[in-house]
Amino acid sequence: MYLDYEVKIPDSRHGITRKTIRGITYIYYAYDREYSADKHYTVPKNTTIVKCLDASAETMYPNTNFLKYFPEAVLPETREIADRSACLRIGAFIVIRKVIAEYHLDEIIGRLIGKEAGLFLDLAAYSIVTENNAGQYYPDYAYNHPLFTQGMKLYSDSKVSSFINSITRDQCIAFQNEWNNRHDHREKIYITYDSTNKNCQVGDLECVEIGHPKDDDGKPVLNYSIAYDHNNSEPLYYEEYPGSIVDVSQLQQMLEKAKGYGYRQVGFILDRGYFSKENIHFMDKNGYEFIIMMKGMKSLVRDLVLSVKGSFEEKREFSLRDYKVNGLTVEHQLYPSDEKKRYFHIFYNEWKQTSERENVEEKIDRMALYLREHQGMKLNLSKEFGRYFDLIFYHEGQDDEKFMYGRERYEVIDEEISLCGYFVIITSEKLSSSDALDLYKSRDASEELFREDKTFLGDRTMRCQTNEALHAKIFIEFVALIIRNRMHFLLKEQMLKTHHKENYMTVPAAIHELEKIEIVRHIDREYSMDYAVTATQKSILKAFDLAEPNVRKQAAGINEDLKSYNMKEVLNNVLSGSERS
Repeated sequence: MYLDYEVKIPDSRHGITRKTIRGITYIYYAYDREYSADKHYTVPKNTTIVKCLDASAETMYPNTNFLKYFPEAVLPETREIADRSACLRIGAFIVIRKVIAEYHLDEIIGRLIGKEAGLFLDLAAYSIVTENNAGQYYPDYAYNHPLFTQGMKLYSDSKVSSFINSITRDQCIAFQNEWNNRHDHREKIYITYDSTNKNCQVGDLECVEIGHPKDDDGKPVLNYSIAYDHNNSEPLYYEEYPGSIVDVSQLQQMLEKAKGYGYRQVGFILDRGYFSKENIHFMDKNGYEFIIMMKGMKSLVRDLVLSVKGSFEEKREFSLRDYKVNGLTVEHQLYPSDEKKRYFHIFYNEWKQTSERENVEEKIDRMALYLREHQGMKLNLSKEFGRYFDLIFYHEGQDDEKFMYGRERYEVIDEEISLCGYFVIITSEKLSSSDALDLYKSRDASEELFREDKTFLGDRTMRCQTNEALHAKIFIEFVALIIRNRMHFLLKEQMLKTHHKENYMTVPAAIHELEKIEIVRHIDREYSMDYAVTATQKSILKAFDLAEPNVRKQAAGINEDLKSYNMKEVLNNVLSGSERS
């Protein structure tokens, strides 16, 4: 990220070199040297610190690496009062501030971060409101929003960058410790756990490696996992780990973290990506209960479904009306050496059966068409074709091999069709099929949060130059996710109360409406609301126990804060002028 201020280019004694690429001159800094076995001498390890438009220029636009290696450089920290908009959007800010106060996040962050805690909370609010976490755009957000910084101080992007780089891993860890210490550890809870990948456009970062990203665009990745309380989908803790480590291998470390945070009576709700014999054994050993969805039909699950097929699908006693499915529970071992009984909850959904059958039929139709169109050709077919078709070749295995025709394997296809509409949840403790489904469905909320994490917090790609910045951005994002989740939860609760599913009661839609609540600066330099709160805005505010009089009161408070700060700035300028004269 390049900043919007120019600084003097360090002289060549500091290991400075220049390179012009497509008309833009980049300045490189040699931050270290290493011995090259091929060249038999040491070579510099360079990183870009600035760019300039003129190869002979003496000033340049620095990036965050410059701040890291030249911390003594003096950069503008604040922006002028005149840089603040005459129209401030206050609605979303008021809601976010209320959630922050409810969770005492301002107190926790204040103790950990110190005097710049306000900037931390502003960056979290910025990522929620704008659905972006790129630091260079924060000043645009600060321009037309109230702020948590002391005196609603406007900071430059250089200050934002240096602040992000100043946040330590110790502070990230300390926050998670205190956050989890505030939760009740006596009651049994189920923790939903999921992970994702962050594609990274980065420098030399420790945790970023080529791995197995879910959205593969060729960039190195960082793995990122979050544990949620299933009762309210509240994020509990998170972990970053190298992109080369697969989810199933990392699970045990995440489970151990739960114990470290003081959770004793714990169950985990997992998807099939975490299923392994080793992980099951580990959870048994530590006394953790588990609920795992088995998607697809592995041999064990397939045989169990076929053994009960036709015994419960059309009987009312097995009907789970809330989910429009029928469910039956069967006791069975997970694997031959398994010493414990597990509970296989087998479900059937008629509508699911129809759609899945159509998907199977369409797949077979596409494969059959492909085979017909390529008769008489040399083909290299996948194993899937061999599963569904008897494949006949001319001179098979020889140089002149050609595909002749494929004959559908009806018995295989018919069995797959017969299993459409079924799904299975496995639990370690004895639960009814209804309770098992209720618990697993609570996971939907965390999966939704994960989708929203990528979509609305603007972090499909992490753009960082330093390890410190990477850890800090994930820390800020986690706090933003806590706030955003609470907003999601309260909006959902309000819809349940009113029995109305309005399209504006989602977080992004609600923020869009709340951003229309503004205060306007008049000729007397005072800010005030120009018009009343709309009916839609009132409905949204009600979810957060806020009403129009409260909004007007807070609008007046924001104006007083700004007026007080502006007066101090004017006084300081006068005093500074007097000293100079």
